[in-house]
Amino acid sequence: MRSRTLCFIFALLFVLTAFTMTINLMQETHGQGYTSAKGMCVMESSSKRVLFSKNEEIKLPMASTTKIMTAITAIESGASLDSPFEISPKAVGISGTSLYLRKGEVFTLRDLLYGLMLISGNDASVAIGEYCGGTIDNFINMMNNKAKEIGATSSHFDNTHGLDSKSHYTTAYDLALITSYAMQNPTFKEIVSTKNTKITNSDGKTRYLKNKNKLLSSLDGCNGVKTGFTDNAGRCLVSSCEREGMNVVCVVLNCGPMFEESRTLLEEAFKTYQMIDLTCGYALPSKIKVSAGEKEYIKIGTKESFFYPLKNDELKKVKYVYTLQDEVEAPVEKGREVGKVEIFIDKDLHFSEKIYTIENVRRNSIWQKLQDLIEQW
Repeated sequence: MRSRTLCFIFALLFVLTAFTMTINLMQETHGQGYTSAKGMCVMESSSKRVLFSKNEEIKLPMASTTKIMTAITAIESGASLDSPFEISPKAVGISGTSLYLRKGEVFTLRDLLYGLMLISGNDASVAIGEYCGGTIDNFINMMNNKAKEIGATSSHFDNTHGLDSKSHYTTAYDLALITSYAMQNPTFKEIVSTKNTKITNSDGKTRYLKNKNKLLSSLDGCNGVKTGFTDNAGRCLVSSCEREGMNVVCVVLNCGPMFEESRTLLEEAFKTYQMIDLTCGYALPSKIKVSAGEKEYIKIGTKESFFYPLKNDELKKVKYVYTLQDEVEAPVEKGREVGKVEIFIDKDLHFSEKIYTIENVRRNSIWQKLQDLIEQW
């Protein structure tokens, strides 16, 4: 009996030790930003800094997260958001998730964008493409051109909805870049942050729309963006969250627990990074010398702010390099460039701006005094 008890205790200790070693190994292997996703990218949207990533450059299918590109292309196409238009036969009966549009129904582009982004209407994507591009083919060309303009050079779009196609793909990095760009557009941001709404056609028929993005209701600061699924792409999610002036975009492609892992990645990003105004660290003199001027010195300053996401231990790696004139000759007008300041993190240049005079200084001469007397008369 005693030997059995000892065997049981040793077995239990062995299991606990193995479990602990496995957990430690996972932590060492995965580190920050672990995910089971095939491709992942977490990006701070204003700086485009990648905070966490995994296979972010691998080309993958992206299912209905395609509609992020569809929506921003449509919004920026110049087409009227609020002019009603008729649904053509080509937009009816598209496979997959649907608004169940009918031929001849009349909607506005704004209404269909809500149907596109909240419930992922594939038929809405085709109707939007026809309206904004004239033809679907032309609109898809517009999508691809917009992607290149944004810098998403490893993406190619074959359609407006994201149904599987061999030459329809993106990368986690490209999709984070596209989403960061799109979230700067107020109309796009308003639509993708909407939890529930309704749209009504010209005949008075109302459709009630509920956003499929569960994080909007469960994650503090979540403000978008889009879910997606096909058999080939797996479960895909692009999410966005804003806290204390920092907006973070998270892309997971082919990720089973997409909501759970996206939540973890976003929470980890906000714990690890904070937005810092690095221009607050300037050690500029407040003025420089003026020769032949009415004043001995002239005030100088800069115009811009530069916010960047940093870890706590990265603050000590920030360096400032100043190039500044020792002296200027009067007359000096406000806004004259007198130097520049550069901000480096380690050896990488991240920001540069000019240093200007912020007041006028006239020349100190008898001719200036004579001109002043003439102007007074």
